[in-house]
Amino acid sequence: MTHAVEIRDLHKSFGALSVLRGIDFTVDPGQVVCVIGPSGSGKSTLLRCVNMLETPTSGKVVVNGAELTDPDCDIDACRRTVGMVFQQFNLFPHMTALQNVMIAQLRVLKRGKADAERIARENLEKVGVGDKADAYPAQLSGGQQQRVAIARALAMDPSLMLFDEPTSALDPELVGDVLAVMRKLAQDGMTMLVVTHEMAFARDVADHVVFMDGGVIVEEGPPDRVIGDPQHPRTRTFLKRVLDPTHAEVGGAPDVDAIHAGKDAPEPGRAAPSGFEHGA
Repeated sequence: MTHAVEIRDLHKSFGALSVLRGIDFTVDPGQVVCVIGPSGSGKSTLLRCVNMLETPTSGKVVVNGAELTDPDCDIDACRRTVGMVFQQFNLFPHMTALQNVMIAQLRVLKRGKADAERIARENLEKVGVGDKADAYPAQLSGGQQQRVAIARALAMDPSLMLFDEPTSALDPELVGDVLAVMRKLAQDGMTMLVVTHEMAFARDVADHVVFMDGGVIVEEGPPDRVIGDPQHPRTRTFLKRVLDPTHAEVGGAPDVDAIHAGKDAPEPGRAAPSGFEHGA
């Protein structure tokens, strides 16, 4: 069986800063893989390398049988099979929700306007915002905007969906709506690679959980083992802090050296809106 995603000995550096240090794992078709870990551990950079929004320093990335790290690979063609949803919604503010979901279909897939509108409306309904088709982003809540962004990605008929902490910019009361959409996608068999801090989602929905820290995979396996019964001390420390933030210390002094301040390393340039320039 061909893996949906295959990553071998992946390294990524920004100057002297080594962000990914030899990542190896696979995602099979229909599988949901959640990547967890502290901020700065390289999770988002890993996801961006899968879609070649960041060029790996070394290693191999294969998506749906095509090696994206091969210089002869048609990256744009490969991206059309991959949907990506970012932390920020990246909707075009001057377009309605419907127009945001249509534009990549028209410009990238060259669909006719009638087909693009029909597919856009179907996907807006699928994510629960069909009644917001004529609303502009400023008229939508954060959760509604993120669901429009998911609809935009789905309208491109991807075989793989990448989610980069899709709920991190949302108010807590809006998180559940977005996670419900993602749960339904998983139930429908969508292949998903999800970077998330939502431990309940990872525990309940993932087939496989990858815990990263310091640019390496520390522990991976089924969620009932990695989240329910972690074997590595670093995983246990992380989960104790995430699940019970009042515990600042575990077994003595805080594990300061293993925790990176801030977000993943900044990438040069600005990511294009998902589902448009990069065909996601």
